[in-house]
Parts: sequence; C-alpha cells; structure tokens
Amino acid sequence: MIQSMTAFARESESTRQGTLTLELRTVNHRYLDCSFKLPEQLRPLEPAFREAVGAKLARGKFECLGRIQFQNGDSGDLEVDEEKLDTLLEAARSVQDRLDDAGAINPLQVLQFPGVARSPELSEEELQAAAKGLFDRALATLVDNRAREGDKLAGLIRERLEQVAAEVERARGLLPDLMRQQRERLEARINELQVEVDEGRLEQEIVYLAQKADVDEELDRLDAHVGEVRRTLKKGGPCGRRLDFLMQELNREANTLSSKSISATSTQNAVELKVLIEQMREQVQNIE
Repeated sequence: MIQSMTAFARESESTRQGTLTLELRTVNHRYLDCSFKLPEQLRPLEPAFREAVGAKLARGKFECLGRIQFQNGDSGDLEVDEEKLDTLLEAARSVQDRLDDAGAINPLQVLQFPGVARSPELSEEELQAAAKGLFDRALATLVDNRAREGDKLAGLIRERLEQVAAEVERARGLLPDLMRQQRERLEARINELQVEVDEGRLEQEIVYLAQKADVDEELDRLDAHVGEVRRTLKKGGPCGRRLDFLMQELNREANTLSSKSISATSTQNAVELKVLIEQMREQVQNIE
C-alpha cells in the first residue's frame, strides 16, 4: 500500500493522575526524523516510542507532543495512615484522661493533623503504562491516516499517467503529418526562390530534417517510464524515492521532445507533457 508522509493523530485518556494526551504528526522528509516533546514523567519512554515509530514508518519528519493535565487537589480521594492515626488517638485519649473538662475528639480535626490523611501517591509506573497503550493507539491511527492519504495520492498520479500516455500516443500520430508538412514547406520555399535544386540534394535535406525531428526513441522511453511508474504504484511500500527518480526521467524525455519540436503543435504537446509530469512530481513529494 502507498503511504503519504503527511498525517495527524490525537488520542487522550483519563487516568488517576489526570488526562493524558498525545499528538502525533508527520510531514514529508527525505529520511525518517523523529522528535519528541514529552512531560518529565514520560521521558523514559522515548526510546521505546522511537523504536515503535521506526518499525511502522520508513520516511517522514515525525513529531510527538505529550501533555498531562493533572487533577485538582480537591478531587476527594484521601488515604488514611492507620498507624499514625492510632498513635494520634492514643495520645489524645491520654490527654483526655488527665483533663477534667476535655471534650470529645473531633474527627475532622484528627484528619487535619499532619500525616494522618493524604492524597494517593501518584504512580509514575501506572502513568507510563497508560502512555504506552495510548501511544500505540495513536501510532496505529497515524499509519491508517497515512495509508488513506497515500491511496488518494496514488489515484491522482494514475489519472495523470493516463493523460501522459494519451499525449505520447498523440505525439506518435503527429509525426507523419509533421514530416509531410516539412517537405511541403521546403518545396514551397524553393519554388518561391525560383532556383534549380538537385533532387538528390533535396532528398538528403529532407532526410536530415526527418532525423533531426525523429522522436521515436524519446516516445518509447516515455512509454517505458509510464509502465514503470504503474508497476511501482501497484507494488506499493516505501517507493517515494523511486517515483521521484522516474519523474525526473519522464521530465528529461519531455524536455528532449520540446527541443526537437518542429511545429507549434508538437511544442504544445511537449508543454502539456511537462505540465502533467510536474503535477505528478508534486504529489510524489508526499509519498513515503
């Protein structure tokens, strides 16, 4: 399957510590280049994240942004230190026994005593485990998005390829008429000058013009390159570099056609080919 290098994915998950969010994005790049911006608690996971990305992606500039929105301290979750509570109550009763007018022990005041009640300790291991699962889901979404976008790019390139093939076929059909027009133009010019011309010499000049304007080899190579692009798209996988090379070869042949042009029609044909090839090349830049 053809994959685009441009995609985005965002996943969030609520944990006991707060809401964890990961954003992944990729853009086109010559190689695979990964960068991570993670909270301090998640930085130990970067090597594992980097390895997971390398197993799924071949090219592209990859960026990962992680955020943790911690819960407020008034969430209501409390843990009681039973040992410290027992020690406090024993001391409180000892004091009560020695006072004549001691009141009852107030539970709220007991909870406010330092160390008796505390919020649950935040588990870094638990947070990292949640982040690993979240990253796997976000990466899978990113890969799916790249594949979906890549399928669209491949479709656009195939459409242009069909138009290129049609222009090549059109150029083949133009050649006989162009040669005939060149011969008629040369003979008309000779008649205007009213000079005697050796028929053998005239035929040599016509053959020379025909050889100069002969583009059969260029058209054959264009057909071959079009076929190779089709095969590459069908095979799929990381093929952006190969497609880029084929676009350069297609453009080289189109330039040669333009330089050999002997009429406005053939020039227009070469220009149309170059426009189509450039449109494909722009799409190829985003293919992995």
